[in-house]
Amino acid sequence: MLPSSPAPSPQTAMPQASGTGLTWGRALALVGLIGLDQGSKALVEATIAFGQTIPILPSFNLVHVLNPGAAFSFLADAGGWQRYFFFVLAVAVSAYLLHGLRKDEGRSPVYATAAILISAGALGNAIDRVARGAVVDFLDVYYGPHHWPAFNLADSFIMIGVGLLLWFELRRGRRG
Repeated sequence: MLPSSPAPSPQTAMPQASGTGLTWGRALALVGLIGLDQGSKALVEATIAFGQTIPILPSFNLVHVLNPGAAFSFLADAGGWQRYFFFVLAVAVSAYLLHGLRKDEGRSPVYATAAILISAGALGNAIDRVARGAVVDFLDVYYGPHHWPAFNLADSFIMIGVGLLLWFELRRGRRG
């Protein structure tokens, strides 16, 4: 029988790498969110005619529009080059954020959630750019005659993820 070695004390134990990287759970969340985004867009395309507006609440409509630009129709009239630019940007940002999961940032559930949300949103819209040449938008929020530019679930994932990422960075900045 081999002698057992004493367990390391908490002061000398090596930090565990669990919780870092693109784990199966994180990969499943990423794929699931992209699927939810793509499924919602397919449902809109199948059930709402292009350009149609369906009132839902006093300040909320479902619509079916295509956006060849970026968030809130930024660069929508740029002539087509933006399709490729935003595709490359989405892939690069997602790769950078997902790589961050392998570092210490990946230990934070806030960072991990932000990285997954932003990546899912960016990649969901990138799929639209490749498949359709534009992004399907269908959520229309307004007050009186003032409409916020139409958006989709991927845009929502990105905005929530950016908010979480800012919160993560602000908290991290205060600690060190």
